[in-house]
Amino acid sequence: MFRMKRITALFCAVMLNTALLAGCGVEPISTESRSDESVTGTTTLTADRTDQTGTGTSDTTAGQTVPGSSTASATGSDAAPGSTAGSTAASAPGSTATKQSTVTTAARSTGTTASGTKASRSTSAQSSTGTTSTEPVYIPKDLQELIDSMSLQQKAAQMMLVGIVDEPTARQAAADGVGALCLFAAPFKGKTKAQVRTMNASFQSKASIPLIISADEEGGSINRVSINSKLRSVPFWLGRDLYAQGGWDLVISDTKEKAGLLLDLGVNVNLAPVADVPLSSSNYIYNRCFSLKAEETAEYISKVVTEMKQDGLGSTLKHFPGYGGSVDTHKSMGYDNRDYSAFENGDLLPFIAGIEAGADAVMVSHNIVKCMDAENPASLSKNVHDLLRKTLGFQGVIISDDLGMGAIKQFTGGANPAVAAVLAGNDLVAYADYKTSVSAIVTAVQSGKISESQINASVMRILKWKQDLGLI
Repeated sequence: MFRMKRITALFCAVMLNTALLAGCGVEPISTESRSDESVTGTTTLTADRTDQTGTGTSDTTAGQTVPGSSTASATGSDAAPGSTAGSTAASAPGSTATKQSTVTTAARSTGTTASGTKASRSTSAQSSTGTTSTEPVYIPKDLQELIDSMSLQQKAAQMMLVGIVDEPTARQAAADGVGALCLFAAPFKGKTKAQVRTMNASFQSKASIPLIISADEEGGSINRVSINSKLRSVPFWLGRDLYAQGGWDLVISDTKEKAGLLLDLGVNVNLAPVADVPLSSSNYIYNRCFSLKAEETAEYISKVVTEMKQDGLGSTLKHFPGYGGSVDTHKSMGYDNRDYSAFENGDLLPFIAGIEAGADAVMVSHNIVKCMDAENPASLSKNVHDLLRKTLGFQGVIISDDLGMGAIKQFTGGANPAVAAVLAGNDLVAYADYKTSVSAIVTAVQSGKISESQINASVMRILKWKQDLGLI
C-alpha cells in the first residue's frame, strides 16, 4: 500500500532542505516577442496547446466515431455517445487503484543495443528517383561516450523541445542540433501518410543525433494528426468516451491503433496521456481528462502507458503535479491553494500509476501550487521537481510545459525562462526560441550558475530515452 505518512515525511524533508528557487534566473529575449497564437513565419507554438488546428482557434471535434460505436454529438460536447454531457466516466469494475508503497520505474526495453558498431537507419525519404535513402548511424559503445564527444553547445541544444508549425523551421532546428520537435496540426494538414513519412524523414536527415518527434494526440479536443482525414477517417476519441462506449477493451485497442499510426508516420513520442484529475466538470482541464476520480484515472493511465510501452511509442504524463481546478495557463497564471493532503490522496495517484507502468516522461505544469512552492510556477520550481524525482522516484525525462505560454510570460515579464527551467530540474525545455535559450544555458554553465554535471545528467536521460525508442 502506498504509505501517505512516508510520502509526507519525504516531501517535508525536501521542503526543509531545498531552498526556494531564487528569482527566475532568466535571461532577456534578444529576439522579437512573438504571439503563441501565430502559425505563419514563427516557431512560437506551445508544447501543449488547447487548439487542434495550429491556427490559434479552439477546434472541438465533432462527428467522431469508433469501431462499433454510434456517431458522437456534433455539438462539441465531450460526453460519451448516448450519455449526458458533462458526466464523469463510467466506473470501471474493480477500478480502485491501490496506493503503492514504493515507486519504482518499470524496466525499460533497451531498443537498439549500443555495440560500438555502425548501423543503418532508413530515413524513408524519397529521392527524386523514388528510392528510399539510408544513412549510417554510429551506435556508441555506451551513451557516455557520445556525451563525452559533445560540446556544451550541443548538449544544451539536445535539451530543447521546439514547437513546429512549418517544415523549414523544423529542418533548421534539426540542423541546429535540437533534441526534440513537437509537431502541431499545420505540418500534417492535407498530407497523405506517405507525405508525412517523407516530411519526418527529412527532419531526421538534418539531425546529427536522431530526433524525438512528438505530437499532442490526446484524443477528444486535442488532436494534431487524426484531424486530417487522409491520416485517419475520424479523429481519436477522448479516453472517457471510449470507456463509456466499449470499456477497457476499446481504450486499449484505441491506444494500440494510435501508437501504430504515429510510429508509421515517423512520430515516436505522444505527449500523452493526460493524468490530471479535475475538481469538477466546470474546470478548464475537464474536457481533456478521463474522470473526476483519481483512482479511475490512475487505472486508465496504467493501462494506456503499459500499452504504449508494449507498442514502442514514447509516453508523457501531464501535467504534474496535477491541474486540479486551475485556470488555463495558456492565458494566465493558475494558482492552487489546496493542502498537500489533497495531492497525496488524489492528484499524485495517476502519476504514481504511470511511473509504475514505465512512463518515459513527465510534463510539469505552470500552476503555482502553494503547498509545494508559493513563489514559483511548478515548471520553474525545484521543490516540485524534487517531489517528482526524490519522493516519487521518477528517473525518466522531465519536460517543462511550453515556456511561451501566458502564465510564464506573465511571471517572467517576457524574459527568457530557459535557465530557470533548467535550474528547477527540467531535462527537456519546451520553448520556441531555442537559439536564445541554448545561448543562455551555455552562458549559465560557463559562469557557474548551472553545473555541467547537471547538463550531462539531463542529456543522458534524453539519450537513454532515444535509445529505448530505438533511435540510437
